[in-house]
Amino acid sequence: MGRTARERPRRLGVKLLQIRQTLGLTQAQMLVTVKLEKKVFASAISGYELGTREPPLPVLLRYARLMGVSTDVLIDDDLVLPHKMLRDERKRRSGG
Repeated sequence: MGRTARERPRRLGVKLLQIRQTLGLTQAQMLVTVKLEKKVFASAISGYELGTREPPLPVLLRYARLMGVSTDVLIDDDLVLPHKMLRDERKRRSGG
């Protein structure tokens, strides 16, 4: 029997990039934040953001928890990251 590749979220990489940029982190810093620094190189974060690599489920969960959203928001191409949340997080990080 042939196997077909499962459908992958098209917008996941963009959402992960938005989260990292909102947090004001470099790719290397994001690696530490999602507790991957001992497992993979910073290029993994780049691959996730470019959509050439798919992050494991525990990593997606860490991203979602960082921003206080459900993993559904990351995975579902029809859902977007709440703009208010992104704006509030930027404001909180900048001390304003």
